[in-house]
Amino acid sequence: MSFSRCALLWARLPAGRRAGHRAAVCSALRAHVEPLPGALGRVSAVASSSSSSASGGSKAPNTSLFVPLTVKPQGPSADGDVGAELTRPLDKNEVKKILDKFYKRKEIQKLGADYGLDARLFHQAFISFRNYIMQSHSLDVDIHIILNDICFSAAHVDDLFPFFLRHAKQIFPVLECKDDLRKISDLRIPPNWYPEARAIQRKIIFHSGPTNSGKTYHAIQKYLSAKSGVYCGPLKLLAHEIFEKSNAAGVPCDLVTGEERVTVEPDGKQAAHVACTVEMCSVTTPYEVAVIDEIQMIKDPARGWAWTRALLGLCAEEIHLCGESAAIDLVTELMYTTGEEVEVRNYKRLTPISVLDHALESLDNLRPGDCIVCFSKNDIYSVSRQIEIRGLESAVIYGSLPPGTKLAQAKKFNDPDDPCKILVATDAIGMGLNLSIRRIIFYSLIKPTINEKGEKEIEPITTSQALQIAGRAGRFSSKYKEGEVTTMNREDLNLLKEILNRPVDPIKAAGLHPTAEQIEMFAYHLPDTTLSNLIDIFVDFSQVDGQYFVCNMDDFKFSAELIQHIPLSLRVRYVFCTAPINKKQPFVCSSLLQFARQYSRNEPLTFSWLRRYIKWPLLPPKNIKDLMDLEAVHDVLDLYLWLSYRFIDMFPDASLIRDLQKELDGIIQDGVHNITKLIKISESHKLLNLESLSAENRSRLSGTLKSQARRVRGTKTVGSKAAEPPVPNGGEKSLASRLVQQGLLTADMLKQLEKEWLTQRTDGKERTEPGTYSKGTRRKKKEPDSD
Repeated sequence: MSFSRCALLWARLPAGRRAGHRAAVCSALRAHVEPLPGALGRVSAVASSSSSSASGGSKAPNTSLFVPLTVKPQGPSADGDVGAELTRPLDKNEVKKILDKFYKRKEIQKLGADYGLDARLFHQAFISFRNYIMQSHSLDVDIHIILNDICFSAAHVDDLFPFFLRHAKQIFPVLECKDDLRKISDLRIPPNWYPEARAIQRKIIFHSGPTNSGKTYHAIQKYLSAKSGVYCGPLKLLAHEIFEKSNAAGVPCDLVTGEERVTVEPDGKQAAHVACTVEMCSVTTPYEVAVIDEIQMIKDPARGWAWTRALLGLCAEEIHLCGESAAIDLVTELMYTTGEEVEVRNYKRLTPISVLDHALESLDNLRPGDCIVCFSKNDIYSVSRQIEIRGLESAVIYGSLPPGTKLAQAKKFNDPDDPCKILVATDAIGMGLNLSIRRIIFYSLIKPTINEKGEKEIEPITTSQALQIAGRAGRFSSKYKEGEVTTMNREDLNLLKEILNRPVDPIKAAGLHPTAEQIEMFAYHLPDTTLSNLIDIFVDFSQVDGQYFVCNMDDFKFSAELIQHIPLSLRVRYVFCTAPINKKQPFVCSSLLQFARQYSRNEPLTFSWLRRYIKWPLLPPKNIKDLMDLEAVHDVLDLYLWLSYRFIDMFPDASLIRDLQKELDGIIQDGVHNITKLIKISESHKLLNLESLSAENRSRLSGTLKSQARRVRGTKTVGSKAAEPPVPNGGEKSLASRLVQQGLLTADMLKQLEKEWLTQRTDGKERTEPGTYSKGTRRKKKEPDSD
């Protein structure tokens, strides 16, 4: 029988019989409820010992991630206030003085720190504890007795600590299970996650070389000649290419991507060969040969985990890696931990490529076979419009276009009988497209990127990126056997040469990603924590050695917060959050929300429902905004197809949706084919601001941009807002806007420019607030529309 029950029964005895036993019962209750010794010295000793053993030398957790839970004060008890019957009702004024004294004691604060309560947690826990004590109608017997004894100086105020700690663990459950959470998030030995791969001795062959060196060709030849094989590519386009090439060579091959499954055997049986995107490869199916393409992407802040998983987990007798030499050392180190050796085969470029000594400077100097590489859609629209004004025709390729449209534009550019001889593209051409390019022209060398911490970096492109893009010129399979590279602006040419001449930095670490099982185990220990907060705590608690890093999970957390209020099981919620979406597209984000809501209601998302949702049939685009809206709808159909392979019953009409998507792809292709007309209409309706950035303006800001770009590294996160700086004489207002849109300026750079301008003002005018014009108008910074 519990002591609480004993106290309750004893309290019901006649007052005369229980009076003599009061002291004995109180003493017994205190002995029972004090999990730690009452004396502060003894408590400190226990705490110190417990804390040191628990920490084990691990890093201190980031307690700002601990979100406090709400503990409601106790209402009136059906059995009455037993503590008051055993002792006396508490004077809340006296209790408040005791609690304030408890909070101010340095010894208590130090003791809390030993149990993981830093100053912030200690303060939050105390506020909650005090509110609970002061607002409860009746307290548990144990704490009532302790408070009463402290009031009568029969106990010390420090004796409250066990009860305070118990309450702190209720509102911060992480404190109770830190050791378990550290074990779950221990990512220091990833090879052990793949026992099937560790059961075989694999042969690792690294095909190293620059773009257009034939390294992938040799690996694919081994793949085609094997009895069974898997190709793991970075893009759907590359998986499609190997799928078609393999079947054309008489080697039956299936296709597996996130949104598509194609089997070539008539009975639906799986073929011995499969071409897939790297995220979709099986780490349990045995193969004779596996090919992992673009292995250097193992360092990618968002997707690197997929290459790590393939490298460590594929069950293949031979694994052929294709990629840059910068990954050789890391791969060799990782394979050392698995007991496997790496054979390196080096390749040289098949065709020569040269950096020109002069920049293009004007679009009047374009020649057939030229490709202008931009790093924002606005630049693509602007350049395309200027090319059209000159009576030339151009093809357009950028990342958010559907794969079918990209292939159609590539075919148009490659066709010798087509009048289109110029290509305007983003770095989306770096992989997966065969293009007949004579000369690569960098319109800019500044590209916004996101690092593994989710921070925006505005810096010149890396040597690896420059080589990947420049290498598209003069490819062995194209009609141009020699390639050329230059820049649009004269002042960028020396920087390009410097970038291309630098050695590529060796890759230091490979990406990792928590699995659904690990997150489920976290959720078991922290059942009331949101998925987004679980991810934050997991990443904070995770332990990795120097060869690995935890990939950036901002996109995952964005989706988790988006659908947090929808009732879903943890596993289903996790799957929805791993769905690839462009969070810059509001319609795509709202569609993920709507799909999750339908799923939670157990209402299947049928073909007819989706047609109504996207308002099908859709009209051809009349301007650029319409075209972007159609691209967003295409992404929504991709999202449906992706989910249809995870939740077949709830997304039952994948084949019909795929047909619909092909029809939409055709509409988008027509729009892109007439893109210059759409740009012209958009410009006339002031939907775009496409005035070219003059050479004079570029030159004037060149030094500032370069220095600011270096200073801003790693300081600004995506989604931050900033206003444009005040503009002298109102003459460069559109310039600042364009620089922001092109990703050449960030919030910090704008603020710095504003400060510099303000300090140079000598006319005595009143300074304006940051980001505010003197007339009182305010402009919000536009998010750089990078691809």
